[in-house]
Amino acid sequence: MKRNIMITGGAGFIGSHVVRRFVNNYPDYMIVCVDKLTYAGSLANLRDVEDKPNYRFEKADICDLEKMRSLMKDYNIDGVIHLAAESHVDRSISDPFTFARTNVMGTLSLLQAAKEFWEKSPEGFDGKMFYHISTDEVYGALELTNPDGEPPYGDSFFTEETPYNPHSPYSASKASSDHFVRAYHDTYGMPTIVTNCSNNYGPYQFPEKLIPLFIKNIRERRALPVYGKGENVRDWLFVEDHARAIDLIFHKGKPASTYNIGGFNEWKNIDLIKVIIKVVDRLIGNPEGSSLDLIKYVTDRKGHDLRYAIDSTKLRDELGWEPSLQFEEGIEKTVRWYLDNEEWVAEVSNGKQLEGLGK
Repeated sequence: MKRNIMITGGAGFIGSHVVRRFVNNYPDYMIVCVDKLTYAGSLANLRDVEDKPNYRFEKADICDLEKMRSLMKDYNIDGVIHLAAESHVDRSISDPFTFARTNVMGTLSLLQAAKEFWEKSPEGFDGKMFYHISTDEVYGALELTNPDGEPPYGDSFFTEETPYNPHSPYSASKASSDHFVRAYHDTYGMPTIVTNCSNNYGPYQFPEKLIPLFIKNIRERRALPVYGKGENVRDWLFVEDHARAIDLIFHKGKPASTYNIGGFNEWKNIDLIKVIIKVVDRLIGNPEGSSLDLIKYVTDRKGHDLRYAIDSTKLRDELGWEPSLQFEEGIEKTVRWYLDNEEWVAEVSNGKQLEGLGK
């Protein structure tokens, strides 16, 4: 094989799209999917590639340093794309220790295993890459200066130079892991890249997150819980566009660089929810707007950041990446997928509590 790449968290939402893309687009790469298969990861996400000759699956905990050392050696790994993480803010508020363990210590285990293995190779760090996927939430929150107008809803955006200011246990754990990745470059010379992305949406997302949860609830005539007044703003990125960006950055990004990946696509939560209602009602044959009465305003999340918005200009200018879909097209595609894949939703949700209201 030309390359041997470990993709952690590959049975999860974003990870499965990255695994699928690499397996299908690079038949001369061996793709090793490593996943612990916690509640948000499922092999049902990868059935279409599980029999491909250049795909292997390893059930493992990234916090297990000895196992990570073994996998690096067994597969002669020369590239790591690290997506494995606890990622749900609500869960981090109730259980911050799990987030610190997985997101911080798990990342550190991977870094150490990669460093040790690559340092011993004849070529050293040449041709190697540790690519760490992070979140826009490490930057904190932006001001909402134009709440009643058209997007953008503020004058400022997250850039690669924005200082870190995490507000939740989740974002604090991701910020810490980002710092460890950069420290391994600065201290040991290990080639690393960090990307910070905005909210992802699309097929195969575990249905505790806002969009798949609300599609499911509209179909089942269940309440649509909205935090506060629904005025929080998020930038939405179609997951296949994110996977395409990861592919591009892994192959052409500059070592030691940071790239922000966003959809240039700001939506207030309440406006997003009304779009979801409109599309789902139309596709399942409900009278238009008949599910608006399912909206239920609930007590706001603790420390709920008001606005996120990413500036992806650096990625566009250096590597030529831009989102491929307008949001209306992406949400239509997403809703159709969930409505057409009820068996998948039932399978991944079976016995698993849907605790959250979205990222």
